[in-house]
Amino acid sequence: MARIRQKRKPVAEMNVVPYIDVMLVLLVIFMVTAPMLNQGVKVDLPQVSSDVLPQDNNSQVLTISIKKDKTYYWNMGSEVDTETVQDKALTLDQMTKAVSAIMNQSRAQGKQTQVFIRGDKSVDYGSVMQAMGGLQQAGVGNVGLITEAP
Repeated sequence: MARIRQKRKPVAEMNVVPYIDVMLVLLVIFMVTAPMLNQGVKVDLPQVSSDVLPQDNNSQVLTISIKKDKTYYWNMGSEVDTETVQDKALTLDQMTKAVSAIMNQSRAQGKQTQVFIRGDKSVDYGSVMQAMGGLQQAGVGNVGLITEAP
């Protein structure tokens, strides 16, 4: 009695279990190392003594522009206006005194004033912060920064 041997057919399916194991190990490695890859730039921020500015809705708008030669121009109106110039100052102290007079006049008339600063892109950050500190000394309680859309 001879036994008849059955021949096995080769399996034509790919065994993906080792590939899944390798993928899970790589996933764990990337999840552990990704938070450690912090990139950044060291920046020395200027220090200006100022308080936190409160937020409110105002009716008049004072737009102050700082040019690259650090001269100040401003315009008072009912909306943000960056085109017209009503007055200018060469120093921060002159601008602070003029804005203080404008703010006192607005308070005497019972009007609230919102102030926006528009700085030239070549003006350093410290100059803008000094202008904001000067505005706070002039009695401005709310300052916004104007940027242009790219």
